[in-house]
Amino acid sequence: MLGLPETIRGCLFDLDGVLTQTATVHQAAWKRTFDEFLRDRDPGAREFSDEDYQRYVDGKPRADGVRDFLASRDVELPEGSADDGPDAQTVQGVATRKNDLVQAEIDEHGVTVYAGSVRYLRAVKDAGLPVAVVTASANGEKVIAAGGFADLVDARIDGVVTAREGYRGKPAPDTFLAGARALGLEPGEAAVFEDAQSGIAAGKAGHFGHVVGVDRVGQAEQLREHGADVVVTDLAELL
Repeated sequence: MLGLPETIRGCLFDLDGVLTQTATVHQAAWKRTFDEFLRDRDPGAREFSDEDYQRYVDGKPRADGVRDFLASRDVELPEGSADDGPDAQTVQGVATRKNDLVQAEIDEHGVTVYAGSVRYLRAVKDAGLPVAVVTASANGEKVIAAGGFADLVDARIDGVVTAREGYRGKPAPDTFLAGARALGLEPGEAAVFEDAQSGIAAGKAGHFGHVVGVDRVGQAEQLREHGADVVVTDLAELL
């Protein structure tokens, strides 16, 4: 009924782009943040692209995304501190600027869920399998609540937990492994659901029992190359 191997006893879902349509909000916020940053340094700088988002930023903790993208443009900033304001010329300042844009969008427009994903999530719960949401976003609790499916989530490993516990972000498997532990499962007993190349790589690295790629942007081949066992355009296809 769920399109999963019989050995799977629990499910680990990424949030943005898998359960909610907030991935586009994040991408737009990253683009505005980086384009403004780059133009301030060089008015002729090449804009932040869809490929940049997929390759350097998607699925990663904010600060990692800042470092990785700016390194691709040969830009290095001081780290700064977590309380740096949005105008600080630091890694943390750029990350804060991006998060402020996301927060404002969610506050103004709310969160839209993927109907097929929520159907699948309910089918998972009806089948008696526990669910964890594993997201790099520090806004995980807020987004889940705004999406109206908090009652379907048994555990949450988000950016707040990641920072507190010192987990490495995706593509390292740390956060998915923490999600499995929170559900009382071994990695081989858990299925990972991801739309980001970095998240698929994390699922592969953690030796999870099944890795499902969710292709929202036409990157099915890249998701398979990074380790997806199966790729769908919507989770309802698995029902």
